Amino acid sequence: MTEPEPARVLVICTGNVCRSPFIERVLAGMLPAGSGVVVESAGTGALVGSPMEPRAAAQTSRYAGEPAGFVARQLVPGLVASADLVLTATRRHRGEVATLHPRALSYAFTLRDFADLVADLPPQDVRGEGEGPRSRVRALVQAAAARRGLNPPLEAAETDIVDPFRGDDAMFVTMAQQVMGSLPVVARALAG
Repeated sequence: MTEPEPARVLVICTGNVCRSPFIERVLAGMLPAGSGVVVESAGTGALVGSPMEPRAAAQTSRYAGEPAGFVARQLVPGLVASADLVLTATRRHRGEVATLHPRALSYAFTLRDFADLVADLPPQDVRGEGEGPRSRVRALVQAAAARRGLNPPLEAAETDIVDPFRGDDAMFVTMAQQVMGSLPVVARALAG
């Protein structure tokens, strides 16, 4: 029997050394083993080949993520096309994703917008056409997209995650707190 195809979640920020790797590694750690969800990240202006910024790595460890072995990579159209869900740090990043791959508008959200849309989503609204994690996540994305017109949109200050790059330690703490205000909701939704 073949394994079902995994669901692919792609997380985007600018340099791919602070926000998106933090989200990638902490979210991956929050998902149950065998969830069938693969979490990756990239940057719109990535510091290609760089490890995670040390203070972002410290925050990742603080929230039980594994920063070791991370390497930044550039966002390219193929990464977006192969994803089932794209989560961005800001609305500007979502626009950049759509520029690279216009069809992604239907499955790209800021992290905090996505959390807002799925927070109280009834389980009966998430029905995949097939079995397996990919079908489940695609159904979740469709249900979230369908709610875009029903939920009042968040203000930019509520949806964008602060960029701590070259900032002080407090900015890294703020970034982590902003992410963690939404990430448990997203992890529960992705886990089904």
